[in-house]
Amino acid sequence: MSVDGKRVLVTGATGLVGSALCRELVRRGAKVVALVRSPEKAKARLPAEVETVVGDVCARIDVSGAVDYVVHAAGPTSSRDFVERPVEVIDAVFGGARNVLDFALDRGVEGLVFLSTMEVYGLTDSERVAEDGYAPLDTMCARSSYPEAKRLAECLFASAAKEHGLRAMVARLTQTFGAGVARDDRRVFAEFARAAAEGRDIVLKSSGATARCYCALPDAVAAIIAILERGEAGKAYNVANPSTFCTIREMAELVASEFGGGKCKVVLGGDSAAERGYLPEFRMNLNVDRLKELGWSPTLGLKEMFGQLLEGWR
Repeated sequence: MSVDGKRVLVTGATGLVGSALCRELVRRGAKVVALVRSPEKAKARLPAEVETVVGDVCARIDVSGAVDYVVHAAGPTSSRDFVERPVEVIDAVFGGARNVLDFALDRGVEGLVFLSTMEVYGLTDSERVAEDGYAPLDTMCARSSYPEAKRLAECLFASAAKEHGLRAMVARLTQTFGAGVARDDRRVFAEFARAAAEGRDIVLKSSGATARCYCALPDAVAAIIAILERGEAGKAYNVANPSTFCTIREMAELVASEFGGGKCKVVLGGDSAAERGYLPEFRMNLNVDRLKELGWSPTLGLKEMFGQLLEGWR
């Protein structure tokens, strides 16, 4: 199967991953329909070839005409919201998934990919996490609103694959970045990049012992398309570059040394991680063997990712 000549609906199309995906789908010859809440943002971020439909996944999806594929990329991403607005986060993640599923079943699409998260694995302490490796999540913790809702949404699509024969797949993305990250993004990697660009010290709000892997935006987009074209119904696929596995402190040291121009260093600034919605310390290196079986492999490392991010800010 190929996306060339196919009509593909992308939700969350003005987000970092969604907009990059739309651009690549257009380049590959797909007819892209973007479901967006802001037409102004869509005009600024998406190619002119993309057809835009104003709507919200939290309501019934109304897109006219045949649709061959769906990529569901819409959803909350703010760690602070996971703590301060957990009920709304659950509603947005699961309610959106339900509406996308109803649309996909009604249109009889050839394939659907749901963008999920490495957080569904819980707080592991493992150097090699495959798609069947889970740790517990505390359901009585508001911060669990995001991963628990993603888990339930994943189960919804897997259930639809079994019950209705829908070719639904899940892409479990690790933290993904590159060119296109907003200058005011509050995630850790963006804060490190801002400090380096401005010649300030990088202040860690924790010990920096959490270790994880990352993925370059172009590699994540290529992975999503590979899953859309060749993925197996009812399967989840980790999307990450295992070679980027490092601690938060190691990442901060890399950014300071490579991009700080000799003007910044890494310092500890006290632990406010919980208040900001950050997870407790964990170690998680995602195994991507299943994704590689589809012919995908990562191409960009952490240094290249930060280089592209900072270049996009110039």
